Amino acid sequence: MNTSTQLAYLLSTALFIFSLHWLSDPKTARKGVFAGVGAMLVAVLATWFGLESGHHWGWIIIAIAAGWIVGVPLSRVSLTAVPQRTALSHAFGGLAAGLVGAAEFYYWRSHAPENLTAFRMTAVIAEIILGFLTLTGSLMAAGKLMELKWPPQRPVTYKNQNLYNLAILALAVLLGILLIVNPTMGAGGFLFLLVILIAMAFGVLLIIPIGGADMPTVIALLNSYAGLSAVAMGFVLDNKLLITAGALDGSSGLILAIIMCKAMNRSFANVLFGAFGQVQQTAASGEQKAYKAESIEGAAQMMEQAGLVVIVPGYGMAVAQAQHKVRELYDQLKKRGIACKFAIHPVAGRMPGHMNVLLAEAEIPYDDLIEMEAINPDMPQADVCLVIGANDVVNPSARHAGSPISGMPIIDADRAKTVFAIKRSKNPGFAGIDNELYFGEHTFMLFGDAKAVVGDLVKQLAGGGMH
Repeated sequence: MNTSTQLAYLLSTALFIFSLHWLSDPKTARKGVFAGVGAMLVAVLATWFGLESGHHWGWIIIAIAAGWIVGVPLSRVSLTAVPQRTALSHAFGGLAAGLVGAAEFYYWRSHAPENLTAFRMTAVIAEIILGFLTLTGSLMAAGKLMELKWPPQRPVTYKNQNLYNLAILALAVLLGILLIVNPTMGAGGFLFLLVILIAMAFGVLLIIPIGGADMPTVIALLNSYAGLSAVAMGFVLDNKLLITAGALDGSSGLILAIIMCKAMNRSFANVLFGAFGQVQQTAASGEQKAYKAESIEGAAQMMEQAGLVVIVPGYGMAVAQAQHKVRELYDQLKKRGIACKFAIHPVAGRMPGHMNVLLAEAEIPYDDLIEMEAINPDMPQADVCLVIGANDVVNPSARHAGSPISGMPIIDADRAKTVFAIKRSKNPGFAGIDNELYFGEHTFMLFGDAKAVVGDLVKQLAGGGMH
């Protein structure tokens, strides 16, 4: 590798690091995105021009064109589909790492067996196991987020499931060790393919017992797996940039998953093996409680008399694409001198930062987006708490022992003087359980599409009445 390519890789590494740093703050997130894009562009161009003559340029161009064909439509999905789009990106990353590992193994096995050292074979085995389980696991996660008939959002469980899953993973590792010890054995090609198939099966079995409520954490974990597979690919290809970029990706995904688990007061083991969300049928068969409904006019009048309004956004706001109407509501409240804050839960929506992105798109000031820990002490002083499509993150049952979400930190919406909850239906949230908040003494429901309901509230506050 020539000096100019190494310098370009160094620049790309620095840009990746700055990208992660800037992405950690909403005020610099846009700059972080551009830094990440620039880093990848520099890396690709440096690799291209650093190749020796005689390479098949046509195949490289075809690969780049295929990436554009897939990538451009994926970049144009709605913000509500970003979580499943992210899962698909992880699937492609895992597939790329796995295919590179497989290509290198079969090529070296046929043409340069001396390259199949114990170190390289260890990296190849790690690459294909992590890559292919990330592929199928991410596809399962995307399917759950897309609410397909299969895989279902609810956990799919059976007796001794975790034991079988671990046994399958152990089998893949054992076969991998056999290949590391003797990569040129007669049955090596078949065993390698068998490891790939087992890894793909493990990816499916790893995700199907996990409920929809845990998908944000699972996406972060899959991001970590994809990064680790890239690290292994870097060792296989002797590419320092891949090792660095993969390590950054893997560690950031792991850190994010830790933050998510902390936000839900859960452990990795509980997320991966706890089958969270199984209680949907039990909850649905319980005693039917009564909601108290309120009119748009009544809700608007209460807001007009408030000194502090706290808005809690959730996935329902994202589905309805109501963020711009929420901005109009925010503006109307501000015009009347009413303080308006947004309470942001770390796992609101379907992925970390989902609500922040939506509200930033509507140009709501960052200073009014308050994290859960900071807003909760002020909730008893809130005259009105408006919950827009949020469910599990405001469910008071999290404070009770024995609840499926017991111990999960929540936004204390029930401690506001009056609560208005906008909800599309009476169905339970992602965790599959009823929300005690909705049956509270001071809670009133505003059923309907979030965009339409918030729009009507804006009209009432503006003096336009109902349409």
